[in-house]
Formats: sequence, C-alpha cells, structure tokens
Amino acid sequence: MRSGKRSPRSDGRSVLKLIAGLGNPGPRYAATRHNIGFMTAQALAQKSHISLKRSGYQGIYGVGNIDGQEATILLPQTFMNKSGVSIASACKSLGVPPGDLIVIHDDIDLPFGTLRVKSGGGHGGHNGIRSIREVLGSGDFIRVRVGVGRPEACGDVVGHVLRAFSAEERSRLESVVDNSAKAVELILLQGAQTAMNAFNNRDIST
Repeated sequence: MRSGKRSPRSDGRSVLKLIAGLGNPGPRYAATRHNIGFMTAQALAQKSHISLKRSGYQGIYGVGNIDGQEATILLPQTFMNKSGVSIASACKSLGVPPGDLIVIHDDIDLPFGTLRVKSGGGHGGHNGIRSIREVLGSGDFIRVRVGVGRPEACGDVVGHVLRAFSAEERSRLESVVDNSAKAVELILLQGAQTAMNAFNNRDIST
C-alpha cells in the first residue's frame, strides 16, 4: 500500500474513502447481530475483489477500487467499544477526513430488514459510534445503520446484540447484507443523499 496522505481533490476532500465495518473480533462473535457491520464490509470487499488480509491500524484491512473509487475497507480488531482507536489511526495515516469516512454498524432502533443512511449526528447510544466520535473529535462522517431490532419488552439489549440471528432472520440475512453493501456503493458513486433516497425506509430483506 502506498504510504502518506493522498492529494486533495479540487473541493479539498481526500481522493481515498475509508469504509469501516464495526464488530467484535473472533469466532465467538462472528455470527452475532453486533457484527453485521463486519458482515457488510466483508461482502462489499468480496464483491469488489478486495482482499481483507493486511494487518494495521489495529485492524484488518484491504485496499482496492470500488466502482472507480479508491477505497480502504477496515475491520477494527479493538472490540466495539474501542472502534475509534482503530479508525482514527487509519484516518490519520491515510489522510482521510471525517467527511470521507463511511461507518457501517448495527442499530437496535431500526427493525431487522431496514437500514438508514445518515450523515453526521450523535452516537444514539451506540458505543462504537461513541468511541469514533470521541477519538476523532467529530461526528461528521457517514453512517450506514443496519437494523437488528430491539429485544422483546424488558429484554437485555447487550445480550440481544451479542446473540446470533434467529432462524427467521438468518433466512433473510443474505439479502440484508447484500443490500447494505449496495447502499455503500451508491454512497461512493452518487453521494449520501442519493443513497438515503434509495434505501432509507424500505425493506432490504427481499
């Protein structure tokens, strides 16, 4: 991989995009709801023929081209609550400002089978996003919030996100992950607003 910062475009933004899928490392967590960010980033990498085999930035990453856009795909290996440490390291080394960062993560406030593309905003109680905001000192990045639903009334939220998907959810999971990856592609090609119009508030599980 080339080292150093990329030359800015005429609008002052970096040529390189950083796409970070959030999750927890290791086989124990691989199939859990909290790792749908990892799943989506891996699906995008596979589709784009980007090998996620490099170690660096306290994560695993790969570099390649997605529909004509140079991009690094990163899976932080710091555990969810410290995601910002890995992402900030990559942003600093690659010269990627928050506006050229796309973060894919689970969201319990959205039903399973939906997603929401959002630019900026608060952490919404998500510890991975909280960490990124704290370490970067900014929330001005794009989020692809993939719905995993809430537990039943009075259910344990932590236990919910750290459990595997139900059988019914697993039957639709491939479509959810595939469409979430397509949302990221559309952000790269046409911007966040176009992706919002195309994917927000629609069923992505079919």
